[in-house]
Amino acid sequence: MCGIVGVVGRGPASTILLDALKRLEYRGYDSAGIATLEDGSLRRRRTVGKLANLKSRVDSEPLSGRIGIGHTRWATHGRPDETNAHPHMVDGVAIVHNGIIENHRELRNDLKAAGAHFTTETDSEVVAHLVSRERKKGCEPVAAVCKVLPRLQGTFALVFLFEGYENLLIGARKGSPLAVGYGRGEMFLGSDAIALAPLTDIVTYLEDGDLAVVTREQIKFFDVNGDALDRASAKIAISGVAVHKGEHRHFMAKEIHEQPTVVGQTLAQYIQPNGTIRLPRGADVDFSTISRLSIVACGTAFYAGLIAKYWFERYAKLPVEIDMASEFRYREVPFRVGDVALFVSQSGETADTLASLEFAKTHGQGIISVVNVQTSTMARASDVVFPTLAGPEIGVASTKAFTCQLATLMCIAIAAGRCRGVLSAKDEIALVRALADTPGYMARALELEPKVLEIAREVSMAGDALFIGRGTNYPLAMEGALKLKEVTYIHAEGYAAGELKHGPIALIEKDFPVMVIAPSDSTFEKTMSNMQEVMARGGRIILLTDQRGASVAPPSAWSVLVLPDMPQSVAPLALAVPLQLLAYHSAAILGTDVDQPRNLAKSVTVE
Repeated sequence: MCGIVGVVGRGPASTILLDALKRLEYRGYDSAGIATLEDGSLRRRRTVGKLANLKSRVDSEPLSGRIGIGHTRWATHGRPDETNAHPHMVDGVAIVHNGIIENHRELRNDLKAAGAHFTTETDSEVVAHLVSRERKKGCEPVAAVCKVLPRLQGTFALVFLFEGYENLLIGARKGSPLAVGYGRGEMFLGSDAIALAPLTDIVTYLEDGDLAVVTREQIKFFDVNGDALDRASAKIAISGVAVHKGEHRHFMAKEIHEQPTVVGQTLAQYIQPNGTIRLPRGADVDFSTISRLSIVACGTAFYAGLIAKYWFERYAKLPVEIDMASEFRYREVPFRVGDVALFVSQSGETADTLASLEFAKTHGQGIISVVNVQTSTMARASDVVFPTLAGPEIGVASTKAFTCQLATLMCIAIAAGRCRGVLSAKDEIALVRALADTPGYMARALELEPKVLEIAREVSMAGDALFIGRGTNYPLAMEGALKLKEVTYIHAEGYAAGELKHGPIALIEKDFPVMVIAPSDSTFEKTMSNMQEVMARGGRIILLTDQRGASVAPPSAWSVLVLPDMPQSVAPLALAVPLQLLAYHSAAILGTDVDQPRNLAKSVTVE
């Protein structure tokens, strides 16, 4: 969630740090700060709010020095104010931290008993105190850090800067991502490869338990015992250009409009010219031996997994259990050794999902991941990786990553059906043909934008909204509601349409907006009955359907969004587009921070 950068450079560190933090804004934050060494002494600037505030502060109170660290903080322990902002400094030691130190109270009490004075409410400050105490005992920086790390329970990505050491940064990782980048006569650290992209295209990702000792000349890796480690570097493909908004006002708008292209690119790696599915090299999974598939994810990725549950059970006759990652480990799931757990994530760094992955692995499950960042912790920890090719997604509210996840999951479900002998070659070709046509359906959905904008003007004035659907349209309704509340702060809920009479219909009153997702599939007539119940109570219906559905739907809906007729199997990918546009335009009308909604972060790296 928080963003970390560090530089041992040749030029002014503050400029590099601010630019790198700017590229990490999408992760979500509420304060920011940087620290550098000036003539061997620590200097620091911190502010609350956006990075523009920090830049103004640095412009008026410049920081010199060629080495420094920076941080964007998303508050966990302690209020989002300047005092609690990172970097923290204690007696010649400055740190930035992403994660949670779970035993911070115990450590804080021990330090206070020994005379330490704390200035913040954060869990992170204890780390600076502990390292400072070891330094006072005579330990050199690396030895001091090695003594402290084993005492820390929880998760962390840490970078240390030491007074008097103009050519040394130390990075450490346990649970939270951290990478180092290689330059010529300069080196970098970052919690995200995007932060480092314009600075270098060669990085090494720290593994759990790694310590990186970074100087201008080299980077060395050690474990906490001081034993040297060999870590390979990798070339990253992200460029600074890839994270520009282009002609769009917000990243979210850009990413919505990119979907036909990126979904097409994702499908191209799975669809063969003969109209069958080809899984990536090394991604051979014998689905015929699996008795149950566990799908685990968070947020939007969870809804992608929920839609995929319908697909795996329908096309592969494979029973699926699906869990939110934050619940999976605590449900005492009865595993069968040899079954498979499938994890879905855009970043591949989501803390709950990673913890669930390790939990499943210890119970003898094969590990599959569907992930957008192939160099992520999740990808590296998986037995098999199915990549999505959404490209960098900057908007906190996921759009193109969601539809690329759906495309990938559908391809896997088809492959599983063929492997299990329950899907014929003819049916595979029909499903794949529908997938190949999906980018075109999505492009047609984007043509609805002017009408969606008109609807958004009304929805943006509502205090509440309801989204309903059946079958795969039910998790899509939950995703549509999530998008709306994420970026507009309007209270919205997604329900199975058949559940209306079991409670939610009590909410319906005159002009209450209800989005009904009802393409002309096998549940269409049932959903129309539910829609009539809403209209009878004065609800304002927005019907999202296809041409066949629109031709037979009751004429009294307030507004109808009509997509082209398409196979039921791929409809969720195209239907998602108007839901995303509705959320986006409603938020833009309200003037919220569309790309960085309040209290949210792109990559949730703490539990």
